[in-house]
Amino acid sequence: MNKQLPQERREALIKTLNTRFEKNKIRHAGIEWSNVLAKIEANPDKLWSLNEMEESEGEPDVIGYDAATDEYIFVDCSAESPKGRRSFCYDRAALDARKEHKPANNALEFAEEIGIELLTEEQYKNLQLLGKFDTKTSSWIQTPTAIRKLGGALFCDRRYDHVFVYHNGAESYYAARGFRGLLRV
Repeated sequence: MNKQLPQERREALIKTLNTRFEKNKIRHAGIEWSNVLAKIEANPDKLWSLNEMEESEGEPDVIGYDAATDEYIFVDCSAESPKGRRSFCYDRAALDARKEHKPANNALEFAEEIGIELLTEEQYKNLQLLGKFDTKTSSWIQTPTAIRKLGGALFCDRRYDHVFVYHNGAESYYAARGFRGLLRV
């Protein structure tokens, strides 16, 4: 798979990311765009992943910096779960287990294909400190192995001004459930 974006798309995406960055400074206080841009330009494969996040309507934005790894952390900051990543079951095993009415894809494999990872419960709750997300939708999150081995998977949403963590069968899928991704650049 070619992970190089045409120059015109690269420029348009960087402009979009910069505009979003400037508009939402509360998400990344103390972080300078010039430093983020330098990292993006040095990692074209990460720019490709950011493009995939954007194309699936995730609206990626910087939410932090990991000094230990010298990486900026991008997360899907769309108000609702990204439209282009909804109606997916949790993983390949869940998809294969469905005998009929299979969804088009599964969250874990799609995330891997585009170079991102599902949020953990802690990451999801931290995102909710930066705004109100998933007030009408929900998002799959990384599920502990013990729960997954029993056939379940976890998802989160925000209702009644509170963040909830729920469980469901991993093979389930709903039009209002997608997943949010995290990318380190």
